[in-house]
Amino acid sequence: MLKPISESKIAIVGLGYVGLPLAVAFAEKLQTIGYDIDSKRVLELQNGHDRTLEIEDNELANVLVESVDQLQSDKRGLLVTDEIINITTCNIFIVTVPTPTDKHNRPVLTPMLKASGMIGKILKKGDIVIYESTVYPGVTEDECVPVLEKISGLKFNVDFFAGYSPERINPGDKQHTVTKILKVTSGSTPEIADYVDKLYRSVIVAGTHKASSIKVAEAAKVIENSQRDINIAFVNELSKIFNLLEIDTHEVLAAAGTKWNFLPFKPGLVGGHCIGVDPFYLAQKAQEVGYHPEIILAGRRLNDSMGKYVATEVIKLMMRKNLKVIDSKVLILGFTFKEDCPDVRNTRVIDIYNELKSFDMEVDVYDPWADSKEVMHEYGINIFNQEDKPNLSEYSAIILAVAHKEFLKLEIQKSENLVVFDVKGIFSKSKVDARL
Repeated sequence: MLKPISESKIAIVGLGYVGLPLAVAFAEKLQTIGYDIDSKRVLELQNGHDRTLEIEDNELANVLVESVDQLQSDKRGLLVTDEIINITTCNIFIVTVPTPTDKHNRPVLTPMLKASGMIGKILKKGDIVIYESTVYPGVTEDECVPVLEKISGLKFNVDFFAGYSPERINPGDKQHTVTKILKVTSGSTPEIADYVDKLYRSVIVAGTHKASSIKVAEAAKVIENSQRDINIAFVNELSKIFNLLEIDTHEVLAAAGTKWNFLPFKPGLVGGHCIGVDPFYLAQKAQEVGYHPEIILAGRRLNDSMGKYVATEVIKLMMRKNLKVIDSKVLILGFTFKEDCPDVRNTRVIDIYNELKSFDMEVDVYDPWADSKEVMHEYGINIFNQEDKPNLSEYSAIILAVAHKEFLKLEIQKSENLVVFDVKGIFSKSKVDARL
């Protein structure tokens, strides 16, 4: 028998960019336990700080509790833990672990399957497991549920149930936060679908959309980012064409944007853990059922080519100014995958860096948002950050790769001895040699 939502205890499995904001939202009304296998991350949150900057310290402090007893006493709040025993009494498990791809762009379901295995060990009759990670249609019921059944010994849709409600977090966006984004929900039975929808409606002020099935909800999520990827690929291709025609792409887009139904996408690097990854999940499933996706994969190839394209264009501009290429110093402004956000996962700025290095250029990176230790660990390069800023006068070329607000304050101006390439189009046309 299902517990009333007001009496439910929720476990959020995975406390990253997606899980933590969701945990905080639920903790304001319900007993919530945030679980993560990263002990360092857990300790950081227990001490009241989120290094992803998705949750302010005071917001986190408002919901944090120190023990299960306090959680039960207050009937609300967030307990952060890396101990499985603390979530054994929960009846709702929400999985928010990453779904990356491997070096061959194949989906990696290992985090989801491991989370399912862990939950299976403590699953009880009447429990509901809800997945939020982006997947291709069928993963919840065909991949994760069998793991839950096998390890728990319980029967699906008899003893326990499942739901899927795809995350729509936009890292670094302080306007479209988790409770202000309409939520798609679904459940493994009509009754569970209603329950899951009601659960999310209790915290999502923007409302919910109840999908007809889990597979429909999974498909809806994966095409959201695939659509954005394809649209960005289109304007990236336009940028290449207009560059050859010596037309400013941003001026063209501004003119075209005066039509009411023109979609306002801009050219740029496409990285991160969603748009640069999710289309491969849909492509994988399409190929499994015998269809080779043309547009989806073409969009991915074009977007993945943009880093090398930027580097090549910068080198051409340097040669036109008779600037030395080999052993020259180049500065890349920004390393995170998007502006005003510390997330460096799957950043395509690394493609610019690697291509320039292949020409024996000395390449520096300055990013006041990125964690230099994380960048070194993930990519093996040193970067300048807030404590150690570069001297702009030392460089033959400067590439604005990420539109951090801090970069708008920099005094940058093209000259005979300096090439300036603006990937994001935030500087005026007169100050730069080229814009993407």
